[in-house]
Formats: sequence, C-alpha cells, structure tokens
Amino acid sequence: MTKVKKIPLRRCTGCGQSFPKKELIRVVRTPEGSVVLDFTGKIGGRGAYVCKKTDCFKKARKQNRFKTNLECEIPEELLAALEEEVALAEKENADEN
Repeated sequence: MTKVKKIPLRRCTGCGQSFPKKELIRVVRTPEGSVVLDFTGKIGGRGAYVCKKTDCFKKARKQNRFKTNLECEIPEELLAALEEEVALAEKENADEN
C-alpha cells in the first residue's frame, strides 16, 4: 500500500476559501515582532494567508484582517509590497491560462 502525502490547506484571509498552502502568499509576524512576507512558508511565527487575487487582497486589507490575524499593526510599506506580489502572481496566472 502506498502512503498518500496529505496536502496542507490554509484559509485565505480575503475570501475565506481553503487552498493548498503553496498556492497562497504568507505574511508572518516573527517572534521578534517584525512583519515580513514569507515565500518559503517556513519562517517561524504567526501567519496569515491571502490567495493570489487582487480582489481578495483588497477585501482583507479593507477589513483589517491582516491586523486582526497577526494581532499587530501592519506597516504600510509591507501592504504595498504584498499588493504588488498579489498583482504579479495574478498576472502570471492569467498568462498561463
């Protein structure tokens, strides 16, 4: 019998749907208190995920879901960088289809 590896699912803070962890962008608050984008998914700390859709990012930002999930203030520069990453990923997905 072969063992099937379970794919970890995470919930998007924007739309609330569950996706495989690799399909989302992670924002993490490190134990030191800094907030960074985590492209590896391995940085220690409290994480929040958003899918690669601009609408989801805007909804999560408007409703302060990153602040709520990470339990801290999110620097404006980080939100701007995250918005760029989401837009870039959405464009890449559109180009593939």
